[in-house]
Amino acid sequence: MRMARLACTCLILVLAGAERLHAEPLYTVDDLGAALSRCWTPPAGFKDSFVTLRFGFRGDGTLMGPPRPTAIRVSGDEKQRQAFVAAATEALQNCVPLEFAKELSDEIAGNVFTLQFKSAP
Repeated sequence: MRMARLACTCLILVLAGAERLHAEPLYTVDDLGAALSRCWTPPAGFKDSFVTLRFGFRGDGTLMGPPRPTAIRVSGDEKQRQAFVAAATEALQNCVPLEFAKELSDEIAGNVFTLQFKSAP
């Protein structure tokens, strides 16, 4: 019973911490880049690998459809390539919705962004 209570408490703390990531509105494109970079943890076992994703945001901070890979360099076989691209795509999708200040929302809504997700050095 104690373990279940501890697990629930830890889960609440983790979720509360994740909520704080999105609690402050983003005011600039630099803020947006910093928020997105906090969502990416490169999967282990990849070196000299990257994927560039193309995506857009709605004014409410959600994605305008699924991110699309535009450039991929992953050392390994096709299965590893797919795993790396999936990890980057999931990281981006799990990072939203973001909260944009009105000015940033007006500036970026509907624009196309590209972001490169790199393996750990």
